Amino acid sequence: MHDTVMLEAKGRPTAAIVTREFVLEAETQRDALGMTGLAPVVIAHPLSSLTDDEIQRRIEEALPQVERIWLGAAAT
Repeated sequence: MHDTVMLEAKGRPTAAIVTREFVLEAETQRDALGMTGLAPVVIAHPLSSLTDDEIQRRIEEALPQVERIWLGAAAT
């Protein structure tokens, strides 16, 4: 989240991707860093043990969220 906040502060739309298990932690860090409007991209957990097909499904899950963030207004 630190890198995401830094890039957003420079006006670069950025998408932080987290699994559902880490949403609270990501939001806590985001809030502590003063960028409460930054929405994380949330995908299913886990990641480390996935097959190539499962990774492709995670990409498909993330892509619409990433596009919405990149094409939308920068976080405040």
